[in-house]
Amino acid sequence: MSRQLHLNAFLMSTGHHEASWRLPESNPVANTDIEHYRELARTAERGKFDSIFFADSPVLFSDVGRRPAGSLEPTVLLTAIAAATSRIGLIATASTTYNDPYNLARRFASVDHVSAGRAGWNVVTTAGPDAAKNFNLADQPAHAERYDRAAEFLEVAFKLWDSWQDDATLADKESGVWGDNDKVQPIEHVGRHFQVRGPLNLPRSPQGYPLIVQAGSSEDGKGLAARYAEAVFTAQQTLEDAQAFYADLKSRAAALGRDPDTLKILPGIVPVIGSTESEAAALERELDELIKPEYARQQLARTLRVEPEDLPFDQPLPADLPDEDEIQGAKSRYTLIVTLARRENLTVRQLIGRLGGGRGHRTFTGTPDQVADAIQSWFEADAADGFNIMPPVLPSGLVTFTDQVVPILQQRGLFRTEYTGTTLRDHYGLTRPAGRVGSLQEATA
Repeated sequence: MSRQLHLNAFLMSTGHHEASWRLPESNPVANTDIEHYRELARTAERGKFDSIFFADSPVLFSDVGRRPAGSLEPTVLLTAIAAATSRIGLIATASTTYNDPYNLARRFASVDHVSAGRAGWNVVTTAGPDAAKNFNLADQPAHAERYDRAAEFLEVAFKLWDSWQDDATLADKESGVWGDNDKVQPIEHVGRHFQVRGPLNLPRSPQGYPLIVQAGSSEDGKGLAARYAEAVFTAQQTLEDAQAFYADLKSRAAALGRDPDTLKILPGIVPVIGSTESEAAALERELDELIKPEYARQQLARTLRVEPEDLPFDQPLPADLPDEDEIQGAKSRYTLIVTLARRENLTVRQLIGRLGGGRGHRTFTGTPDQVADAIQSWFEADAADGFNIMPPVLPSGLVTFTDQVVPILQQRGLFRTEYTGTTLRDHYGLTRPAGRVGSLQEATA
């Protein structure tokens, strides 16, 4: 097959299931254990995954009573992992709402240099009012405002990464000239949100730009992804929804003059794997029974913008929930959760169980062959270019997927048996962007 899967390992402390930390095998302080993450990265690299990925938010991620809370700054974490690996891509999340373009452009260019071309940036606008209050704001900026800022933020970052020509560094000891000043230019950006002179204080990195990843599925999110993203992490519960999202985003990219094949769409999947169906079901049941419903209901209430007492455990969701247009936070995840509950007529308790493994991402429970079948069916039905693999328990879930599911995908000709390139862009089949330093002044004007 000429078309092959892309696999990203989404790593979260002890695993994506919120009760994973309570299993006997789990290290409850794994969220700050660098060797835990290095070993996970080595496992994913052994499985020839395209990349690993860390979510992040500039706010305490969850109720500290509920699950391991607090996370290492992801670009720092990736730098430490880079030294323990050689080929796997390294993707970190960073917010365009609570950062400045110069600092982030420098940070990701640094990771790309340190890792010899394996950096990726998951661009987020950060939903929720709590983060705003950490940055001298009373509330989060409006949804459309955040995405408008994100678009300009990316444009500034691209200009900064291009402010050095690839051959600006001469390192000519004989002449005593280290670099060519004519090949390093300020960007002189003046826009609605930012004024940035430049140039970046770092030569152009091995990939030119880090791989640009995006994870929003609202209308604004899809618009940003179609224009800028090279990989999209998305949450889809059904094949039909995934096919519709896939077709929509590919057509948006084409309408903007992009080759749709340069935009890779990777839905999340939480694979609960057992050697038999009953063994897989038993693991899922064990995890779900360890969920503390009161914590989960508090989290669900925050997502739905209601009070916990408005969500009786054994009743369906209230009929009078806000419309998506009223939500200024994570619009697409809000809609996904409400649609799931309404479509399947779930009680709050049942919905909590469905969300416990992947917060709205698809959970699939079965044998290695059945998991491979599920992945293949969506891939071949134009619902995905690959998958964001979200093990419910770490490290065991990633080890099981690597050792038992990946070989099946390889035997079917769906996934690489060896890396054929050295950079993250190579893994995703993307070319290195040419620099545009010579036209920066014209582009800004």
